Amino acid sequence: MTPRADISMPSYTLNCRMAHEAAALERLCQVVRIRGFRIARMAVESAEEHLDIALTLEGTRPIAMLQSQLEKLHTVAEVALASGSVARSRSA
Repeated sequence: MTPRADISMPSYTLNCRMAHEAAALERLCQVVRIRGFRIARMAVESAEEHLDIALTLEGTRPIAMLQSQLEKLHTVAEVALASGSVARSRSA
């Protein structure tokens, strides 16, 4: 395997609230992957009937496109881009 190049990618934080339903997290992760983003960090808190998810993502595609796609999932109630979340990630 070749080492990753020292390329900085934009980093975003999305806060998502979704129904606590079987396979909901898998669908969310699949959409993130298909839209060309990498999950750098994920924090999930479970409440009675919903999940609160904080995602730190890396990718070069427009984050608005991913946000729009996540909002289309029937289990997703809300997706918000954290203010000031665009930053340069550290080189690996």
